[in-house]
Amino acid sequence: MTPRRSDAEQNRAKILEVAIAALAVTSDATLQSIAKQAGVGQGTLYRHFPTRESLLLAAYRDDVERLIDAAPALLAANPPVVALRLWFDRLAAYGRIKHGVAEAVHAATRAELSGVYYDRVIEAITSLLTAGQQAGSLRPDIDAEEVLLLVGFLWRLDNENWENRSRHLLDVVMDGLSLRPR
Repeated sequence: MTPRRSDAEQNRAKILEVAIAALAVTSDATLQSIAKQAGVGQGTLYRHFPTRESLLLAAYRDDVERLIDAAPALLAANPPVVALRLWFDRLAAYGRIKHGVAEAVHAATRAELSGVYYDRVIEAITSLLTAGQQAGSLRPDIDAEEVLLLVGFLWRLDNENWENRSRHLLDVVMDGLSLRPR
């Protein structure tokens, strides 16, 4: 495969950046509006992403990578409970995008999440949980797979009042994960 020119790489990155931002606002973002916001023609967009589904899948992959990569940095900069909550906020943003594009990429993302990404997401959650458990601020009787089940609501929230509902429900999850003297 021939390496891409640097301007082609920049165009692809810009299209992807704009698509991720647009999809965070509405799952109805059009390819035409994304191309316009990215400052590229539709031909350039279609050269990089021949279908809407290919763009959505690329946005999904990029978000998952960022989500996974955020865990160590959040732990390095924050107390474990704060790092976990900040990571949950990122997970919520990712969940919103996944919810918005679920129909288009459901089969592909399900296979991918259960493969490569699932293990990496579990590792990220485990690192956050372990730090909080070792600090004595999170319950010792919960594991990463259970946490992922708990926050699964993020993929099912409707767009209406999404931000307030996700914030409130993540507060409830954090309360449930917190270690309390009995």
